[in-house]
Amino acid sequence: MPVTVTLHVCTTCKMGAPVNEGEPRPGALLLDALLAAGAPENVRIQPVECLSACDHGCNIALTGPGRWSYVYRGLNPDEHIADILAGAAAYAATTDGIVPWRERPVIFRKQSLARIPPMET
Repeated sequence: MPVTVTLHVCTTCKMGAPVNEGEPRPGALLLDALLAAGAPENVRIQPVECLSACDHGCNIALTGPGRWSYVYRGLNPDEHIADILAGAAAYAATTDGIVPWRERPVIFRKQSLARIPPMET
C-alpha cells in the first residue's frame, strides 16, 4: 500500500503585505484553492499555522515517512495551484522524496527554501 505524504500549507502567510482585519490571509486562500482543486493520489493537504518563513510567504512544506522534506516559499494562490499539486504528486511517487531536478515544476526548482534530511526511524 502506498504511503501518504503530507502537503503542509501555512495558513497565516501574508505574502509580505498587510492584511486588513477580517480579510483572509493569502496562505488561507492558498489552502482553500488547493483543497478545491483536490489532492493528488497519496497526498493529504494539511493546514498549519506557521512554517516560520514569514518573510517569504506563501509557504508550503512536503513531508513523508523516510523521505527528504522540503519547504517552498513565495507561492501565489492565484498562479501556482497546478504546479504545487504536480510537484506534490511527483514527490509522492518517490520512495525518498527526491524528485529528479528536471521533473520538478519550475517553482519547486527556484523557490525551495529548505531541504531537510529524513528522520531516522
